[in-house]
Amino acid sequence: MSPKELRKLISEGKFTRATAGICEGYVQTNLVILPKRYKEDFKLFCEKNPKAIPLLEVVEDGYRTSFLAKDANLLNELPLYNIIKNGKVVEQVKDISDYYDEDLVFFLIGCSFTFENSLIKAGISLRHIENCQNVSMYNTSIELNQVGDFRGKMVVSMRAIKKELIKLAYEVTSHYPKMHGSPIHHGDPKKIGILDISKPDYGDVIEIKDDEEPLFWPCGVTPQNVLRDMKIPFAITHTPGHMFVTDRKDSEFYVA
Repeated sequence: MSPKELRKLISEGKFTRATAGICEGYVQTNLVILPKRYKEDFKLFCEKNPKAIPLLEVVEDGYRTSFLAKDANLLNELPLYNIIKNGKVVEQVKDISDYYDEDLVFFLIGCSFTFENSLIKAGISLRHIENCQNVSMYNTSIELNQVGDFRGKMVVSMRAIKKELIKLAYEVTSHYPKMHGSPIHHGDPKKIGILDISKPDYGDVIEIKDDEEPLFWPCGVTPQNVLRDMKIPFAITHTPGHMFVTDRKDSEFYVA
């Protein structure tokens, strides 16, 4: 189906699962919604941490996109949203219309789901897609560059890659800097503060076979940890793995 058709199903409550592997070839994004008083600091925070938080579009004075998808409704065209109060997720909802007011700004952030189609085309299998699972995501010890109250540590997504294909995975994903680019780490997860790889902080458990190594990419869930740690009074985000699927092709973000 096309992204527009998918978004229609989502808005009707007929598609509610994670979006990995859906509408292959199209860009997917993370979502962060903040009161306007945080706008400039958060934009600068994204600029200072471009690998973890690559900002693609900012929507204010309304809730409809223009660059990533013509007139898409950000209030009900993601499968699931997190409502955050005082840094804690207090509710997960399929429609945020009741929470909207004109003081809110929408930030759309690049997502590694975008380059997965290119990995598959290059002959690199992705188990979470084959098994219709969400990708594994982990909190790390990797510090972010602070801007104002926005500070914290990076979240990463993990994909188990055959050892002989690791170099290729780095090369393929390096061409998508606005979608987190190449991995931040591979191999021993303890080196980036992940003590038990069998227990992801977000998403599903993905098996790592003997002929594979875990590769870790910066993840757009990172801002959610930041909002938690700063105990922000109010914010809305996508629920990890439940992304905004845009009308833009991944090829539009390929950098030679």
